[in-house]
Amino acid sequence: MPPTLESEEHKALRSAVSALGKRHGRDYDRQQLWSDAAKLGYLGVNLPEAHGGGGGGIAELSIVLEELGAAGCPLLMMVVSPAICGTVIARFGTEEQQREWLPGLADGTRTMAFGITEPDAGSNSHRITTTARRDGADWLLTGRKVFISGVDIADATLIVGRTEDARTGNLKPCLFIVPRDAEGFTRRRIDMELAAAEKQFELTLDDVRLPADALVGDEDAGLLQLFAGLNPERIMTAAFAIGMGRYALARAVEYARDRTVWKAPIGAHQAIAHPLAQAHIDLELARLMMQKAAYLYDAGDDTAAGEAANMAKYAAGEACVRAVDQAVHTLGGNGLTREFGLASLITAARVARIAPVSREMILNYVSHQTLGLPKSY
Repeated sequence: MPPTLESEEHKALRSAVSALGKRHGRDYDRQQLWSDAAKLGYLGVNLPEAHGGGGGGIAELSIVLEELGAAGCPLLMMVVSPAICGTVIARFGTEEQQREWLPGLADGTRTMAFGITEPDAGSNSHRITTTARRDGADWLLTGRKVFISGVDIADATLIVGRTEDARTGNLKPCLFIVPRDAEGFTRRRIDMELAAAEKQFELTLDDVRLPADALVGDEDAGLLQLFAGLNPERIMTAAFAIGMGRYALARAVEYARDRTVWKAPIGAHQAIAHPLAQAHIDLELARLMMQKAAYLYDAGDDTAAGEAANMAKYAAGEACVRAVDQAVHTLGGNGLTREFGLASLITAARVARIAPVSREMILNYVSHQTLGLPKSY
């Protein structure tokens, strides 16, 4: 199927998820929505059928998140638990790890957070200082992570560390499943002005002892395993942003149709109509790139998917910020009231520009990897 066209199955999924989202609406209860989405099979739509999932891919999961976002009730942990952690375990986990984790991630009864970002390294895996060293048959993890979503509600966190010999110059990121109650594993909530159901945390790992089977995949697989999770993260962040932008745009269009000043609805004026039309075009273009990225990833073309996923995340983040800004501006003073629920999106929209990788780093990636220009960093 060409990535720019949706199958009848995808259209049906989009319609069904949209109906669920509209039943919950902007004042949704995160836990209840998570439970309802799980019962309908939406949370694990990308995970293997053999482990209770829907047998689909990131294309299907991104539809779920986009439509929930468009209804005003996005589930941020979908980006982390089924998309990143579920995908990595499904692709690289041992049979035992898959049996233990995938059914719960698929039916929503278990969640997993993802820890890569560090205070002094951001998401630069070349500078990650969280180290794992062997102690007999066990592993000992030491380090810090920051801006980790939903750790308080997660059963475990998939931590990105580096084996100790990585300090000699060999890049060997490794992934470890760290249970929330592991000794030496502590969290501190970060006080955010961002209004979101999921909270952000700083993590400290102080010689956290893990059994040998806490390692996911091959110790020497390195970036292959890491980007198996990061590309879906970028695609799902794009879905998150597109859904949010669509929600804001729909509220603005509704207002512009009804709000009458000087004998005509304000939407009849090009100064109002044209920016909203442009916001719609930008969101649709971003969605096309997101669909392409998901198609490539699900087809197993990791290299091409990496380029497309970065482009999709960039386009969606920019489109989302512009759509939210124009929506608030269209409503004027009403756009800043709690009644209309748009003002909080001004801050939330910027997340898509910043996380999980900044737009500037994406431009670095495209200029170097795609255009072949000299590397600047």
